[in-house]
Amino acid sequence: MPSIIEQIAADLNISSASVSRALNDRPGVGRELRERILQRAQELNYTPSVTARGLATSQTFTLGFFVREKPNLPTKTDPFYGEILHGVEQASAQSDYHVAIGTLTDSILAAPQGFRFVRERRVDGMILAGPDIPNDFIIAMRHTGMPIVLVDNKLDHAAIDSVNTDDEHGGYLAARHLIEGGHCQIGIISGPQHWYSNARRVQGYRRALAEVGLPLCIVHEDRTTIDSGEAAYHHLMKQQPDVTAVCAVNDSMAIGAVRAVQAQGRSVPDDLSIIGFDDIDWASLNTPPLTTISVPKRQVGQEAARRLLSLLNEPDMHPVEVVVSVQLIERQSTTPYRDGRAA
Repeated sequence: MPSIIEQIAADLNISSASVSRALNDRPGVGRELRERILQRAQELNYTPSVTARGLATSQTFTLGFFVREKPNLPTKTDPFYGEILHGVEQASAQSDYHVAIGTLTDSILAAPQGFRFVRERRVDGMILAGPDIPNDFIIAMRHTGMPIVLVDNKLDHAAIDSVNTDDEHGGYLAARHLIEGGHCQIGIISGPQHWYSNARRVQGYRRALAEVGLPLCIVHEDRTTIDSGEAAYHHLMKQQPDVTAVCAVNDSMAIGAVRAVQAQGRSVPDDLSIIGFDDIDWASLNTPPLTTISVPKRQVGQEAARRLLSLLNEPDMHPVEVVVSVQLIERQSTTPYRDGRAA
């Protein structure tokens, strides 16, 4: 029996590669062909067999908030999204809707047609939070006809509403803070290159460094956790042992880098300045407290819930990206660099 990709390719007399690109929101497929592919996928029940009409006649007055499971974290989820969830709950409390919370396991992501929240019509709309949710799963959810809002993510080709922070500007602020402190050897530790927020933050770092003629030295890991921050620090030091400052793509990686530095008997910030991103609760409790880029996480959640509620009332609204501002929070993990020594 042919796969869904092979079936669509045969039906439309196109290559399987073109079908795969469309279903995974990748470039290389024209708009008209992309829509034909996605339409045929829906007709073949590639996605859960729930239609917008069915949802409209069977409302649950429930919004779904879903993040990808993080098996290596004690809570199975990233603390960053907990604050966003609070914002979602605050905004939904002002309406007739309540919030159902779920984690997306690898098995769910591999078989979106079995996702019970949609199959059993448990929610009227969903917020999918995080850049680590695969594009094909997002597109599968889109084809249920259910309203969707992405948080901390954005697809390049599929028109889906999203709420993001100004990641590029935040990255720029972080790197400028170190440059203005006299640092000329700055390293970057980041998560996967294809994650939307990671890529935007790296763009900001790159822009600030390029303005003063400094090279980009960057290490990518496959996760953005404390453990991956420690690993990234060691990889960075092998590439550029003379770095005096590090921009971490999030606070968890920054905390991991701090621990790695301290385990070597070195000091943060006297021997190495480190700046994070997100301003999670752990940032201010860290030793030393992290300089970071503050993301108004509850506002992000509120904006996402409001947008989803609007889509439930007006499903034909044109998709938009809402961008929320960020700001630099200076604490004790960074210090100016002068004459080969910390100031």
